[in-house]
Amino acid sequence: MKYRKFGKYDVELSALGFGCMRLPVLNKDPSKIDEEKATNMLRYAIDNGVNYVDTAYPYHQGNSELFVGRALKNGYREKVYLATKNPVWLANKYQDFEKYLDEQLKKLDTEYIDMYLLHSLDKERWNKIYNLEVLNFLDEAKSKGKIKFAGFSFHDDFKTFKTIVDSYNWDFCQIQYNYLDTHFQAGIAGLKYANRKGLAVIIMEPIRGGKLANKLPKEALDIFSNLDNTKSPAYWALRWVWNHPEVTTVLSGMSTMEQVIENIKTADDSDQNSLSEKELKAIEQVRNIYKSKSKIDCTGCNYCVPCKNGIPIPTIFSIYNEGYIFDNLIEAKERYQTLIKQGIDASICEECGDCEAECPQHLPIRSLLKQVKNELA
Repeated sequence: MKYRKFGKYDVELSALGFGCMRLPVLNKDPSKIDEEKATNMLRYAIDNGVNYVDTAYPYHQGNSELFVGRALKNGYREKVYLATKNPVWLANKYQDFEKYLDEQLKKLDTEYIDMYLLHSLDKERWNKIYNLEVLNFLDEAKSKGKIKFAGFSFHDDFKTFKTIVDSYNWDFCQIQYNYLDTHFQAGIAGLKYANRKGLAVIIMEPIRGGKLANKLPKEALDIFSNLDNTKSPAYWALRWVWNHPEVTTVLSGMSTMEQVIENIKTADDSDQNSLSEKELKAIEQVRNIYKSKSKIDCTGCNYCVPCKNGIPIPTIFSIYNEGYIFDNLIEAKERYQTLIKQGIDASICEECGDCEAECPQHLPIRSLLKQVKNELA
């Protein structure tokens, strides 16, 4: 495993971080983590050099932190830097920040959290918690020894990102970045700005929720195969992010042991500025092909579910996108008919807007569901 410096501190993080948002589950129920498989995966990663473990209050419907606390027993807690995130959208008064931090410490069964983030900030959330004096809370949490480093994860535009970065002496930040999202949200401008300000930068969605691993059109797969038929699309997606010297750690939400093993092996090639011009050009060609075919920029993060009516929003968007990416709308319509028969298709949407309020990508989900229904129903 290779390591990179954590911003301005004498701390080194593994190039690959273990994200605990897409752990294996039982009976397709995201709230029921398959603890035996997930524990084996997490401990294998740590045994092979991964020292950054990332979770959050809402992951796996509140059960990810509990799982991580149990999985890091038997000496594993001392081997890692543990990161989790304060659910700031639940805070309505100053005291709420510490209330949730204390709950997280209990769930994780730890005396302190190494890297603590304000979760999923956008302009609206930032303004709210800034007025609730969240920055004083971070200072207090540090002084009490409950957290060591303070950061934030982000989902909004570069202007908002810059405002947040400039507001506090942050230790690090977490942004979405991959070869499709170069100018999306914080983007490359945010990556470079944070680096200039001395922040460590943690990357989420490097494989875009798995889509850059197994949801590529044939033309894109052919480009990668011609480049090196022994390397997977996931390999190139991770290499592209690691190629940036401003990146500290790349998180991967791994769901199988095979993914863990492959990503750890890929991390052997995680040196910065290591991609050749030929390789960079090939990845750019893949980007252009994918963008020309994909219709909805959903990453499958599942923040929009559960829907109160049971609509599987990410699944619907995935069916729709795949119909276009793989030039097979007939199969997409057949898959959508299955949802209709189950009574959980887009037609039962009441347009309450709850999903849009939770979407980190700020997608107009209600209108997109109508679009999908009109084309696939």
